[in-house]
Amino acid sequence: MKFTLNWLKEHLETEASLDEVVEALTRVGLEVEGVENPGEKLAAFRVARVLTAERHPQADKLQVLTVDTGEGAPLQVVCGAPNARAGLVGVLGLPGAVVPANGMQLKIAAVRGVESNGMMCSTRELELGDDHEGIIELPADAPIGTSYPDYAGLNDAVIDVSITPNRQDCMGVRGIARDLAAAGLGTLKPLAVDPVPASGAGPEVRIEAPDGCPAYFGQTVSGVTNGASPGWMQRRLKAIGQRPISALVDITNYVMIDLGRPLHVYDKAKLSGALVVRKARAGEQVLALNEKTYTLDETVTVIADENGVHDIGGIMGGEDTGVSATTTDVVIECAFFDPDHIARTGQKLALTSDARSRFERGVDPAFLEDGIAIAARYVVDLCGGSASEVTRAGNLPHVGIVTGYDPVLAETLGGLAIPVERQKAILESLGFRVEPLDANGDPTDLSAFDALRVTAPSWRRDVDGPADLVEEVIRIEGIDKVPPTPLDRVPGVARPTATPEQKLERKLRRTAAARGLSEAVTWSFISEAEAAPFGGGAWSLANPISEDMKVMRPSLLPGLLAAAERNLKRGASGVRLFEIGRRYLADKERLTLGVVLAGDRSARGWQGGKAQLFGAFDAKAEALALLEAAGAPVANLQVMGEAGEVYHPGQSATLRLGPKTVLASFGMVHPSVLKAFDLDGDVAAVEIYLDALPTKRGSGFMRPAYTPPALQAVTRDFAFLVPADLAAGDLVRTVKGADKAVIVDARLFDIFTGTGVPEGQKSLAVEITLQPGEKSFTDAELKAVADKVVAAAAKLGATLRG
Repeated sequence: MKFTLNWLKEHLETEASLDEVVEALTRVGLEVEGVENPGEKLAAFRVARVLTAERHPQADKLQVLTVDTGEGAPLQVVCGAPNARAGLVGVLGLPGAVVPANGMQLKIAAVRGVESNGMMCSTRELELGDDHEGIIELPADAPIGTSYPDYAGLNDAVIDVSITPNRQDCMGVRGIARDLAAAGLGTLKPLAVDPVPASGAGPEVRIEAPDGCPAYFGQTVSGVTNGASPGWMQRRLKAIGQRPISALVDITNYVMIDLGRPLHVYDKAKLSGALVVRKARAGEQVLALNEKTYTLDETVTVIADENGVHDIGGIMGGEDTGVSATTTDVVIECAFFDPDHIARTGQKLALTSDARSRFERGVDPAFLEDGIAIAARYVVDLCGGSASEVTRAGNLPHVGIVTGYDPVLAETLGGLAIPVERQKAILESLGFRVEPLDANGDPTDLSAFDALRVTAPSWRRDVDGPADLVEEVIRIEGIDKVPPTPLDRVPGVARPTATPEQKLERKLRRTAAARGLSEAVTWSFISEAEAAPFGGGAWSLANPISEDMKVMRPSLLPGLLAAAERNLKRGASGVRLFEIGRRYLADKERLTLGVVLAGDRSARGWQGGKAQLFGAFDAKAEALALLEAAGAPVANLQVMGEAGEVYHPGQSATLRLGPKTVLASFGMVHPSVLKAFDLDGDVAAVEIYLDALPTKRGSGFMRPAYTPPALQAVTRDFAFLVPADLAAGDLVRTVKGADKAVIVDARLFDIFTGTGVPEGQKSLAVEITLQPGEKSFTDAELKAVADKVVAAAAKLGATLRG
């Protein structure tokens, strides 16, 4: 929301400086995003008169001007504008001035051999418009030598304020002035409402969709002349970034920004029959004022006549009934549109406008009468014509929520004790009606009140309870006045507050970082295209930020793959990313850890030669290390099956605790998924399902003391011939369990196929670690353990290689 300081002072009687206004705005909750004075960049430009204009001796299209700057001797200026002539009053840029349009600094220079001491400027060069056909022409009585910004009224600071969605009343300059007046920065001026004399029946209006538009006021003004709007109006609109179009259009824009009241004007000659507020018919189309055609459905509220739709109600008018220079009769629309309908329609059509931003917040429904009277007054005063009576269709919604309020809440809820008289004054200055009541609920004065009955003004639909009134009182009184108060704490040593889940996340983050992984934080929302390779999303947003952020992610991998793609395309040779977050499945959201390994695992070098890429076993190593850090019984995990369609067949698997409990999936990502994310080369990935981890049993705060074995461990090697399709992990797990009393570890140290190994088989060499207890093993005991190992392996079809 932008406005100028002088515009604000049209509503606020104040002597406050710009700095004081800016400080007060932030103090009352209207955050100032920027302040700019458009006149500052034009400070070096002066009003000047052309005394003589002679043809340039070396160029037919140039003239040599003698220019009076109001001080000292006239200056010689070379100019190519076709309208440059003796007697013209324009704008001169002196040497040292910087031309806003191109950043060029003016200096004394020779132009085709003739010295030029500045430049006569066009509106485009000063960024005041698009006209570049000639230099600016000012009235003959413009004061020569005056700073052009001072003459043109451009030294008016533009303030840009961020309005929160609940403050619809501050979507107009007057609403902001009301807040500043309540904050003690001045006095709110009375709003001048001067209805024009009216005669004759107003336009015929019918409401057939009261849920979308409960009330519609219309008034005809005949015999208008739609020329340019007055200079003061154009300057204010230009200052805030609005392009002046014509008097009628500028009036609607000005009233909308000035008073927060959107309006629309129709060219009456282009209408046929009554104006009807109705629902669109499926497939109906309208060419809007932004020159785009929109296809509508039955949920959209429109303004139509016998010929069809002319207006997307409350959002944007239609091109076919817009006013033009030939317009002589107009219909002014001042309506109230339901905020929810406006928001849904705008989202559905992906159509934004200044009117929508106000209607979907909720404009003042009680301002229709004054709004159309002010608009008609501007039209008649600036464009002429005579007005009809006002047509009033529909019923205004109920306004003015009544709330019981205890002034003590300012201290108990807001943290600041404020006298009841001051609270009453604050609320009344904001437009609330405050009535003191006695114990029986009858009106009384503040000296004997028991409670306050507060009625919200019609422009404050966001206020619906005592807490909102406390907010109003505290922000105006000054939130900086709220004293800092420490929270009560339990005596003694503070107890840990982290939950087991939070502790697990912290531990996994440290472990992943220690292993060289970089943490990524990606969006929980992804596009439908990104979700499709992962089976699509179970949940879609009804009101997404954009179509690329519409689906709640079913996996962490889409975000990580997209991050890997961005990093690789920006020159990273290898990417190791992890993220801890939630997947959003049909039944619930599940805590997950995702890892993506892409690019080079190790750079090329004299030891290894070419750069080494990541493989499925790198993903497995990360999965096992992170699961171990999470406290999972890694030694008991089984590597089983394929990891799903996201992964490459034969190069992926799951880690399970038993046949049903899947703790992790890992492997190489399927080429089709990589193609969807525009990734080249091989990419390994891991997903660890933290919600599936077995719950740790409570063991108290004390760990058992570590007691090292008294005797040295013994190792024995076994080489088995096994079927070629047998997983080595299954063999290791089986032989480790052959005698749990003495076998403490088993590991694979060799895989061999080739000479000496029958076809369809492979050789697996396993090292078994045996830990004696109270005495060393005898040969017989070692042989007995070896026999158990061989017997256990035989159950998997393994034979001892002899």
